[in-house]
This record gives sequence, structure tokens and C-alpha cells, in this order.
Amino acid sequence: MSVLPARRVERAVAARWLQDYGVYVAVAVLVLFNVLFTANFVSGANLRTQLIQAAPVLIVALGMALVIGTEGVDLSVGSLMALSAALVPLYLGYGALPAVVVALVVGLAAGAFSGVLVAYVGIQPIVATLALLVGGRGLALVIAQGQLRDIRDPAFLVIGTGDLLGIPIGVLLAAVLAAVIGLVVQRTAFGRRIVAIGGNRQASTLAGLPVRRVLVGVYAISGVLAATAGVLATARLGAGDPANTGLLMELSAITAVVVGGTPLSGGRVRILGTVMGVVLMQLVRATLIKNNLPDSTAQMIQAVIIIVAVYAARDRSGR
Repeated sequence: MSVLPARRVERAVAARWLQDYGVYVAVAVLVLFNVLFTANFVSGANLRTQLIQAAPVLIVALGMALVIGTEGVDLSVGSLMALSAALVPLYLGYGALPAVVVALVVGLAAGAFSGVLVAYVGIQPIVATLALLVGGRGLALVIAQGQLRDIRDPAFLVIGTGDLLGIPIGVLLAAVLAAVIGLVVQRTAFGRRIVAIGGNRQASTLAGLPVRRVLVGVYAISGVLAATAGVLATARLGAGDPANTGLLMELSAITAVVVGGTPLSGGRVRILGTVMGVVLMQLVRATLIKNNLPDSTAQMIQAVIIIVAVYAARDRSGR
């Protein structure tokens, strides 16, 4: 049996270390930079703002992590957020709770539909969810008649602007969901099946695992989480804006998940890493804005980070 060259082994070890711990180092470096060079970075107001902005991204990224763990991808999350933004104002006349429930049910149904296309019809995940990415936002614009609709219901707006125990409700919700999804992945049979299916779907089928049901469940969870993020973003904005709500959210979520150590090849789900990936991307954007650099620069840096993360997540054999 041939022995890998020493340099190749070193690259593999470095890539594994970068995948596992790179996001933590990057967050620490950015925090240190901002503490030293960015005015008012450590203020309570700034910390609150950063957490509020990161909360919807984290909620979406949690669902994306599960999907990517099965070796899939969900490009429809931004459009499902837009659907929520269109549906909430339409049903607020019945009360805040019914409006939220309608948005979540639609997100759940749309996600399950994508799962059926992937699991039962056999369509590739990127194609199945791309169709909903295009059609979902179009449907949202039709529902809203292409208009931004103001929301004045205080019972709904408190979701985006209120506090609970001194913590913004959106941030608290994102933290609770992260803890729940983390427990699902680590402690339940469903979580173990996600990892097994992502590692080897054919072997999982031969082993008798309910592969199709798990896939539908994963996409349904991603859909309802995207709808939740859409509700939160709409409540924070105080208006239903399907044209802009969730725009490029799929890119932000995929970046956070991959940077956090969940490989695009599936077979692994890192929830804490995903949380730190969201924190990293928020810090990158905030750092650039506070240093008077345009948002387009943040997007280019985001693209570079994706390339580095995908490189680190390559096959351990070094291919």
C-alpha cells in the first residue's frame, strides 16, 4: 500500500483543522480587530443591533444545515421568507396569531413539496428548490400586488421589536431554535438518520432507514424555519415587502453552514459551527460598514470565504 507524501498529509491535516476550528479563529480575530479599531463596537446598543440582524439568518441557516447534511441544498429559503412577508399583512385582520400560523403552514407545505420532489420524484435538490426560488417570490409579489404594505398591529410588531427578559424576542427565538435543532441532531434517531443519509444514501436505503420520509421532513423543517425568519423580518421592518425580504438569504445561509464546518458533501451537521458561521458573516458585514466600505465589498469577501470553506471541506484523501 502506497504512503501519501508528507506534504499531502500535512495539507489534509491543515484542511481538517481549518474546517473544524477556522470559524472560531476568524470570529476571534474579527472581534479583536473591532475592539481595537472600531469605535463603539463594544457598546450594548451595537451588540444588540448585530444580534437582531443576525437572528433571521441563523434561523434560516439552521434549516439549511439539516438539508446540506443530507447532501442537498435549499435555494428556496429567500422566496419562502418573501411569501411570509406577503401573507402576513393579508391575514392580520384575523389577528396576529392566525397570520403567523398561515405563514408558517405555507412554509411547511412548500418545504415538504420540495422534499417530495427530491425524495419521491428524484429531482436534484438544486433544481427542485430553484423552481421554488423563482416561482415563490413571483407568487409573493402577486399576492402583495407588487406593493409594500405597512403593518400597524402592535401584537405582531412586538415580535420584531419587543424584549423578553431584556433580550430581543427575535434573538431569543433564534437561540432557542438553535438549541432545539442541536439536540435533534445530536440526541435523536432523526438526527442520526440525517447524517447517515448524507454519508451514503444508498447504504441507508439498504439498511432499512426511511430515507424518503427523512428527506421530506428535512426540507419541511427548512421551509418552516425560512417562513419563521420571514415573519421575524417582517415584524422588524413593520411592513410586508416581498420584493426585498429574504433577498440573497440562500447565499448567506449556505455560507454560514459551510464556513461552520458542515461539508456540502453531506454526512455531517455542525450546529454550533453554523451559529458561529452566522456570527462571522455578520461581523464581516458590520466591520466593512463601520469602516465605510460598500456592501458590494462584503459580498465579494463572502464569495472568497465560501471558496476557502469549500476547499477546507474537500475529501480527506486530498482529491
